Amino acid sequence: MARIHARRRGSSGSKKPMVTENPKWVPLTTEEISDLVAKMAGEGMTTARIGLVLRDQHAVPNVKLATGKTITEICLEKGVKFELPEDLSSLMKRAVSLSGHVKINPKDLHNLRGLQLIESRIRRLVKYYKREGVLPESWTYALETAALQVE
Repeated sequence: MARIHARRRGSSGSKKPMVTENPKWVPLTTEEISDLVAKMAGEGMTTARIGLVLRDQHAVPNVKLATGKTITEICLEKGVKFELPEDLSSLMKRAVSLSGHVKINPKDLHNLRGLQLIESRIRRLVKYYKREGVLPESWTYALETAALQVE
């Protein structure tokens, strides 16, 4: 499988973890883990940040092994809904910060091209999320509104 915006190839997918069951030394039960996930998601943390906090502060190495569900599935089950999908919001953050750089440095053509590629990825992802019903059909991407939505 090739990369989207490059001519090189890369590994085509993630590798399965070596461990297939939850370690015995994990101190929290599945209910406590899911309650923590719902609490942190309600505070506005991203799913990646929730996983890091659970790993570093609560000694839960893998939420899926501990509960049988992903962090996103637990959030949907508890009724916590994110405004935007996490991958789309992180791309929009990158686009907003890079556009600020390009406004300050208009002759930086390499980063201008990078901004175009990021916006291309955003448009492709928006098309996918509209097709899947995650985003409404009336939702559109614009750099000015992305700056307001992401921050």
